[in-house]
Amino acid sequence: MLAQPPVWLVAIAFLAALGPLIVGHELGHYWVARWFGVGAEAFSIGFGKEVAGWTDKRGTRWKIGLLPLGGYVKFIGDDDPTSTTKASDDIAPALRGQSFHLRPAWQRFLIVLAGPATNFIIAILIFAAFFALVGMPRTATIVSDVRPGSSAQIAGIKAGDRITTMAGRTINSFEELADFVALRPAEKVAIQIDRGGQSMAFSATFDTVEQADRFGNQFRIGQLGVLGSKRVAVDVPPLQLIPEAVVATVKTTRSMADGLWQIVSGRRSIKDLGGPLRMAQIAGQQASLGTYEFISLIAIFSINLGFINLLPIPMLDGGHLVLYSIEAIRRRPASERVVEWAFRGGLAFLLALLLVATFNDLGFFGLWDGVGRLIG
Repeated sequence: MLAQPPVWLVAIAFLAALGPLIVGHELGHYWVARWFGVGAEAFSIGFGKEVAGWTDKRGTRWKIGLLPLGGYVKFIGDDDPTSTTKASDDIAPALRGQSFHLRPAWQRFLIVLAGPATNFIIAILIFAAFFALVGMPRTATIVSDVRPGSSAQIAGIKAGDRITTMAGRTINSFEELADFVALRPAEKVAIQIDRGGQSMAFSATFDTVEQADRFGNQFRIGQLGVLGSKRVAVDVPPLQLIPEAVVATVKTTRSMADGLWQIVSGRRSIKDLGGPLRMAQIAGQQASLGTYEFISLIAIFSINLGFINLLPIPMLDGGHLVLYSIEAIRRRPASERVVEWAFRGGLAFLLALLLVATFNDLGFFGLWDGVGRLIG
């Protein structure tokens, strides 16, 4: 078991991993807004009191906040950093042509969408560079061995079988198979295999195991009980780098969506939900392992940032996109009262989510066990 990285490395790695992704996200909003002629009052990395900043010739205040856990662009016409609408009378007549909220719904939709889209583009470029430098990791879905007593053996899977689909989803590599199974402990799944050219169908209930990574972190995952063949780094032709990187990004996003749905549907415990503290620890751990591991983590963080912001929750980009879509269909915006209550509900939900995630993180680090021992 490897030793946990020092706190200073955790902090630096977390900021180094998340900082550029936040900047990229907000620049996506900013540049598309400029393309449509929308002005920005402020571009902030972090929240709270301004630590440093400057004002450019367009009147935009570029600044760094005291709490470096996010960022925002405040456009002309915004009442606050969450892009709630300022009353039209409060916007100077000379600036109304640059107001975000006086633009057509489709332009506002694209400006908001540009932030998460930029995060996905960053991940694609990282994956493409990784594949170009070291190749694309790939293990065939041919079973080399079956663990005795495992769900695979009980289902009838044998060494030499090639797994083709799980739950109707095509499986192209052992890595994809492992990700699929790990997210589904104790779940019954239909499996299609190829045995000597003959297609066969099985049903397996995945085993549930508690697994520790090399740093001692515990995870509850699903397990089929099969071993794959040797992993190889496959050379990717230059023209295939971006398409393969897009596929890797889509697969990672789908895994995140699967994991979130399992928590929402109750198939996974809400205790599996991690927050900023655990993200920081993971960043420090990956940084201590090497450059490639850390860069790969940045790609995953970028996808995570884009994915979370697309969730249809008021206060997040996805919530704005839903409101603009409704406005485009109805040909008029939602009432101020509806928007106000939607944002209040979204804020309450996000605060509750942050509290739960932070509570889980503190428990993950052993704080609640220590408190229990003190009380006992």
